[in-house]
Parts: sequence; C-alpha cells; structure tokens
Amino acid sequence: MLTMLRQKGITSGHMFTAGMISIGLSVASWAASLNAAESTARADRWGIFVGEWAPSFFALGVALRIEETQESKRSR
Repeated sequence: MLTMLRQKGITSGHMFTAGMISIGLSVASWAASLNAAESTARADRWGIFVGEWAPSFFALGVALRIEETQESKRSR
C-alpha cells in the first residue's frame, strides 16, 4: 500500500495534512450540531466517523516518513 501511495506522489506531509483536516471537520460537525434544532445525533455521529479517520492518516504519514527517511539514506 505504501508503494502505491508513493507511486501516486503522496508524501507523509499529505497524510499529516489529511489527519489535521479530519480533526477540523470533526470539530466543525460537532459545532454545527450545537446550533441545529433537529438531527443533532446525525451530525454528532458524522463528526465521530470523520474524526476516526485521523489516526489512520497519521499512521500512514508516519509509515511514509520512515520510508522517505530510509530512501534518502540509501541515495547518499
């Protein structure tokens, strides 16, 4: 999977950014549910769902960073 991501040009920075965006969307969903008259449970569940993506993005970012570091050491 890491090889496929690297072939598509995705870097560890992209994954870390995606993780931060996921956290931001989760907070935004929660904040939007505070003002909603109806269907707050739906917005809360969506926020939790999106927030659960963050650890996956961060883990992939770390794995890509390790691979990038090893690649740079090999090319020296």
